[in-house]
Amino acid sequence: MSSVLYDAPGPRARRRNVILSVVFVALLALLVWWIWSTMNDKGQLKWALWQPFTTSAAWTTYLLPGLGNTLKAAALAMVIALPLGAFFGIARLSDHRWVRVPAGVVVEFFRAIPVLLLMLFANEFYVRSTGIASDVRPLYAVVTGLVLYNASVLAEVVRAGILALPKGQTEAAYAIGLRKGQTMSGILLPQAVTVMLPAIVSQLVVIVKDTALGGAMLAFPELLGSRSTLAANYANVIASFIVVAVIFILLNFALTSFASWLERRLRRSKRSTGVVLAADEEEVNPAQTGGTYGTGAGGSI
Repeated sequence: MSSVLYDAPGPRARRRNVILSVVFVALLALLVWWIWSTMNDKGQLKWALWQPFTTSAAWTTYLLPGLGNTLKAAALAMVIALPLGAFFGIARLSDHRWVRVPAGVVVEFFRAIPVLLLMLFANEFYVRSTGIASDVRPLYAVVTGLVLYNASVLAEVVRAGILALPKGQTEAAYAIGLRKGQTMSGILLPQAVTVMLPAIVSQLVVIVKDTALGGAMLAFPELLGSRSTLAANYANVIASFIVVAVIFILLNFALTSFASWLERRLRRSKRSTGVVLAADEEEVNPAQTGGTYGTGAGGSI
């Protein structure tokens, strides 16, 4: 069976796909076995290295405080970067050159600088120009770097999402007398949210992962930085890396799962916005039916 966009594979193609699938599974199993045997030969699977994670001390002293700092930095960066990115994304679509050009310069400038470099610059700025205490300065530097970089990326996501909508939406809004601000806030942005959501969530996952840069370079006590202290105390470097990686995977999986649920909900709500009329209603509002009146008693077509 075939369609315009897809040709169903024939017997030879199906046989080739089965063979490739079996080879891939076999190679994957071989890779897992090699990793397992190598770790076992190096003594990395000894229970003594994994036993600390079964006690509360490793979690309450190292991992949970580090996870809390990771979530704090990521949440602050998300809350600030999302509206800031939306602002600059909309500003880049302005009809006024004095608004569009500066917004474009800001976005392109901060998007071109690595986020780690922005964190280091922010840390030096806070050291030399502010009186922020040294114990909270790494948090400020990490959040500042994440906001500057990710707001510029989100600005491009917002701009691309709005431009992806059909031009007829804007033309219809102008035809009924709406101004550009009303068109943007009431028509374009609500529709663009669903289009932009996957890219926005991907960037939020990047924010969560990039908090680890602060632990590596600025001594910010986030999850990965707390892992190094834990590994130094328990001498379980590989085991601690694996546990922290699993925590990051679960955290980002929860974030993407929530975004997928929200996207499905938004799409269902858009499909179910039709007007439901009562069975005994004799006349229908023309604004709801595109100018067609009901055919009840005294009605006309």
